[in-house]
Amino acid sequence: MSNTYQIYLISDSTGETLDRVFLAIKAQFKNIKYDVKSYFFTRTENQVSKIMDEAKKNDNAIILYTIVDTSLAKFLANKGDEKKIPCFSVLGNLIMNFSKLLNQKASHVPSGQHALNEEYYERIEAIQFTMAHDDGNLVEDVDKADLILLGVSRTSKTPTSIYLANKGYKTLNIPLVNEQSIPDSLKKNPKLSCVVGLTTEPQRLVDIRKNRMNALKEKVNTNYTNINKIEKEINEAKKHLPNINGQQLMLLENQ
Repeated sequence: MSNTYQIYLISDSTGETLDRVFLAIKAQFKNIKYDVKSYFFTRTENQVSKIMDEAKKNDNAIILYTIVDTSLAKFLANKGDEKKIPCFSVLGNLIMNFSKLLNQKASHVPSGQHALNEEYYERIEAIQFTMAHDDGNLVEDVDKADLILLGVSRTSKTPTSIYLANKGYKTLNIPLVNEQSIPDSLKKNPKLSCVVGLTTEPQRLVDIRKNRMNALKEKVNTNYTNINKIEKEINEAKKHLPNINGQQLMLLENQ
């Protein structure tokens, strides 16, 4: 018998949830070999039967599935019993238990989480806003932002902004060069939005900036990676960050 487990991931949608669940499971069991085959948008009994026939040919086959159509899920489970292949529903029991708890019948619609609802369009709007207001662009729109990020160069302002935008927050980020970098409207009315200062350890910033310059094949701007200059830059930024018109700001350090 082979020491490699044949994992079959069967989903009636994109398989994103299933991929993440299996990744979490795999992390719990070290020194185990897996051969993974993914079958997404599986929505008919004929598709399931073909996959089960294929799985039966392999030793150590295990099936994980996310199928919200109850009749199709039952068909797959029965086929698994028939062919003696371990089958595990990732969402089935969870949906059923929630249905009982909430006293509401589940919709059982595949890809329901990707529906083009109001939340989806709000998230797209947040992403568009954030991209347009990256790296100090259109700072006059601070009153339209849900979150404002301040920090010196390479403190992960843009990646953090994009992450927040994907969560539905309109985010504006501003590079801190000096005190004049902070818009006057924000100084006068710091409660316009949630304002967060980003900082990091000087040596970490040196490494990040050197990698950035290497990627751009630039070797001229030595001040950009000079540890003494960076320490001064961070200290100056911290002086500007703690208070704007008496308003205490949140200060986060990137690890």
